[in-house]
Formats: sequence, structure tokens, C-alpha cells
Amino acid sequence: MPSQTQYEPKPLPFAKDLIGISKKTLEIHHDKLYLGYVKKMKEIAEQIKEMIESGKGLETANQTYSQLRALKDGETFATNGVYLHEHYFNVLGGTGEPKGSLVDSIAEKFGSLEKFVAAFSASGMAMRGWVVLAWDTHIGRLKIYGADAHNQGGVWGCIPIIVLDVYEHAYFIDFGSDRAAYIADFWKNFNWGAANTVFEKVKTITL
Repeated sequence: MPSQTQYEPKPLPFAKDLIGISKKTLEIHHDKLYLGYVKKMKEIAEQIKEMIESGKGLETANQTYSQLRALKDGETFATNGVYLHEHYFNVLGGTGEPKGSLVDSIAEKFGSLEKFVAAFSASGMAMRGWVVLAWDTHIGRLKIYGADAHNQGGVWGCIPIIVLDVYEHAYFIDFGSDRAAYIADFWKNFNWGAANTVFEKVKTITL
């Protein structure tokens, strides 16, 4: 597997036009924002690698401010910016038709698929950055988590399955301030097959 310094951006995993979400939004979202996070992730990884190899800068590490502190903070922001966007793009481009074992597990956990969609969508209205349906490896269950920023709100030991970007850049061009309409169209474009593939890989992992 490549290191972060060798990481290559992933193309959009779908080619079809989306309902409500324009090509212009996708171009800005993927070709500028996402690619920018990949570039910064690689740049930061290279600087940390050089620091470790040379030892220069390690001796000045400080929790108030230091070069290493700035790099480590930027590392989590840029890296999560890359990974969360990839998870988000992965579940777009579908028909919205529910199918697969994930649907059954969601219904078992939340009472019904409709109750889950309502809870997840409401979380999308409550958060400022991201909503994630994750497989929590500590409890061996599905869990909805939210984040206001890339490197805030994430829970160690959780693997994202469904990720929704609710930053304004994800919807403002097409929906203005109507975030609820954007979230409704997210489900119309949802690729349950892609989400189910991830779920099948992770559903047996427990710590």
C-alpha cells in the first residue's frame, strides 16, 4: 500500500448526473476541495517524514506552539478531509433503492429504515460539517456520529459506512440555504450497493 507521501487522489466513482447536485458543485467539491486536501496531506506527510529522519524540529516540540504541533494538527485535518470526502463520494451515484444486508441491520438497530433516515437526516441538520453512520468496533454495532470539522467529532475505532457532507460548499450553489432539500436529494442519489460493500467488510470487526 502507498504511504501518504505517495497517495493518489481517487476519481469520482460514478459518471451519471445526480438529482439536484450539479456538475458545477461536484467539480468544485472534488476537483478543487478534495484534490487540495490530498495535496496538503502529502505535503504535511513529507515534512513530518523529513523531520523524523533528520531529527530537526523534534527537540523544539511544544504543546502551546511548535512546528511539530502545527504539522500534527494539520495532518489530522487534511487526512480526514481526504478520507471523509472519499467515503461521501463513494455512496453517491445510485438510484436510492434500498437493498442489501446493511438495510436489514439498519432496520434492526433503528426500528426501521425510515426511522434511520429521519435520525441521520436530522443529524445532518444539527451538525456543521459531517454526519457518519459508522461501524463502532468497540461495541460491534452501527452508530451515527457527527462532526463540526474534519478533525473534530470522530471516534477512535469507528469505520465510516455512510458519510454525508453538510458543509455549505456541498449544497449552497444548488440549494442555497435549504440544507433539508439537499439532504433529501442525497438519499435519492444514494448508492446502497456501495455502502453495503463497505458494511460487509467491516461488520465482523470487534475490539
